[in-house]
Amino acid sequence: MEQKLQVGIITATHGLKGEVKVYPTTDDPGRFRRLKKVILDNGKVSVDLEIESVKYFKQFVILKFKGLDDIEQVEKYRKASLYVTRDNAVRLKKDEFFIADLIDMKVVNEDGSPLGTLRDVITTGANDVYEVALDEGGTVLIPAIKECILDVDVENAVMRVHLLEGLLDLQ
Repeated sequence: MEQKLQVGIITATHGLKGEVKVYPTTDDPGRFRRLKKVILDNGKVSVDLEIESVKYFKQFVILKFKGLDDIEQVEKYRKASLYVTRDNAVRLKKDEFFIADLIDMKVVNEDGSPLGTLRDVITTGANDVYEVALDEGGTVLIPAIKECILDVDVENAVMRVHLLEGLLDLQ
């Protein structure tokens, strides 16, 4: 289980006073107002940062970090990811899961026989769709609805599914 969860990616600097433009990778960009700290990771360096201010501009979040007060200090963090610890993550409702916990999960049929590995979660308007790489080759798209997703065991990284008639025929 992932201990850090991505909440955004710094896309650019914003102004001259150390603000950055962040593309939110969370389904609730409003959560940035409640966040106090994030972990910035650009692949080379991982830094804990305290959020000083939050603004919104179109689909972006504008963040200002304490102690980073000019464009020179934040420019090097362009394209860096922002994470929160699991302790600071949003509380999930029943039958909700973090995408990071689902990726690479083993998927089995309702009788327990192996089906494949969950490779991607596609977010659509109505419901998410799970892309499963089949053990036999190929992929299947499974809608994330109660009729199909019978059980998700995050601790053991196993999802039990019921394949609706015709899903495997569409490959």
